[in-house]
Amino acid sequence: MKEYSRDKRSPLPKSAAVSKVMSANKAKNTKPELSLREILWKNGLKGYRLNYRKIPGKPDIVYVSKKVAIFVNGCFWHRCPHCNYSLPKHNTEFWENKFEKNIARDIKKNEQLSLLGWKSLTVWECELKSDINRVVTEIQKEIK
Repeated sequence: MKEYSRDKRSPLPKSAAVSKVMSANKAKNTKPELSLREILWKNGLKGYRLNYRKIPGKPDIVYVSKKVAIFVNGCFWHRCPHCNYSLPKHNTEFWENKFEKNIARDIKKNEQLSLLGWKSLTVWECELKSDINRVVTEIQKEIK
């Protein structure tokens, strides 16, 4: 098992347990991404690329020939408009700044894609839990 080491970019956490849990969050192949990819595959929506580096933002799922980029956003990290998560109670200033930068980066990459003629879709983690079939229908409309 890989030994845990704290990321030095963030402030000192209140407890080592919290730091360990937060450090375990992944950037790629998250559970929401995997569940979306699985259902896209089952619905015959194959032919996508993962974490495509040739366009801004390295979208999670890309249909290159259709110019459709899909970002699968975690509700906590990207501040989902549906979930209304509160800020962490410790190191609040750090987290507020981090979330503001995440939101600004998300907006910027969507604008850049639009200028290049790409359609970008944001799929929220909570949408996948509540109505994954509606998400698949929306993606189908964009790539057909």
